[in-house]
Amino acid sequence: MISVTKLLFATEYYGDALRYTENAKLARNGVREGAGPVVVWNSTRTCNLKCRHCYMSSDAKKYADELTTEEAKRFIDDLAEFKVPALLFSGGEPLIRPDFFELATYAAAKGVRPTLSTNGTLITREVAQKLKDIGVGYVGISLDGLQDVNDKFRGMDGAFEAAMQGIKNCVAVDQRVGLRFTINHHNIQELDNIFDFIERENINRVCFYHLVYSGRGNAMMNEDVTAEESRKAMDIIIRRTKDFEERGLEKEILTVDNHCDGVYMYLKAMAEGDAALAKQIKKYIAMNGGNRSGMAFGEVDPLGYVHPDQFTQHHTFGNVRERKFGDIWTDTANPIMAGLKDRKPLLKGRCSKCQYLDNCNGNFRTRAEAKTGDFWESDPSCYLTDAEIGLAKD
Repeated sequence: MISVTKLLFATEYYGDALRYTENAKLARNGVREGAGPVVVWNSTRTCNLKCRHCYMSSDAKKYADELTTEEAKRFIDDLAEFKVPALLFSGGEPLIRPDFFELATYAAAKGVRPTLSTNGTLITREVAQKLKDIGVGYVGISLDGLQDVNDKFRGMDGAFEAAMQGIKNCVAVDQRVGLRFTINHHNIQELDNIFDFIERENINRVCFYHLVYSGRGNAMMNEDVTAEESRKAMDIIIRRTKDFEERGLEKEILTVDNHCDGVYMYLKAMAEGDAALAKQIKKYIAMNGGNRSGMAFGEVDPLGYVHPDQFTQHHTFGNVRERKFGDIWTDTANPIMAGLKDRKPLLKGRCSKCQYLDNCNGNFRTRAEAKTGDFWESDPSCYLTDAEIGLAKD
């Protein structure tokens, strides 16, 4: 995750302390030495929508053998013991779990900051107030465009209006809320509209996700944006973030799942002759260290299996029903887990030779594996040219 706002303006939001700290990138088992990783828990696979790019391939049906309430509490106890700073409740749709509020309250009481990733359609005014009251730090609501574009991706007519009401309900009770937008070939033209939308609706934050080829998203591999479209998307995101800052609007803008975004921002500042900004950007992307799945970020699925991240559930390291999360996370017997904690010598192709490897860390391994069959090959979504990464002369 890259904070465009942080790189451009040296601002300070909650998550920045987890991403931009001196020597944090050297930590192998957490966001920094002495702390565990940020953990996503896909608490249920059940969902009331059927999104085209869902990495969980979720559907509106009950799935067997998901963690019980008591098992989930033991899991949260393990996270607290391992000093995990934040637990992101995701799904499926996490608000479908009848014990969601009990478990989120329990996490907060244990010192593990609860956050929520949701489609927003179930957030009534009462739900929004309960989220605020129990201390949910942030609610991320997924939208992939406005109105018809979103409904097409979400697989349900009216999904946009329902999510929009969920957003309004969060804003009304002063619950911190933001959008999660997955960029692809069909919705890239919506970017400017999304910025207009978050200003109009007084939304605090937006995360622009790059498509990862996992679950149903694997079928969209050929619908991903081109390198040229990625660069245009970043130009829009940078321009609109600067516009917000110039007008005094406090909005946190982030991109997710493509760490060449930070390098692109650095190169763009250099090309525009802004040496001071380029230096600032380089400082922060050096601190961040690039993709840290299997290190500072992990995932637990509905059945309790531990994975490097939510998109890499085909590689499993253990189950929290059988072992404590911290014991699983620090066990390097699995070659994928061991490799992720020290991946640079294993990377191949362009990634292995890139002059910005320390700032990107090989980007996203699941995309490389989906495209080539090799977990350690180059990420196909890197849109930087050979010349930009030092492999060829201009």
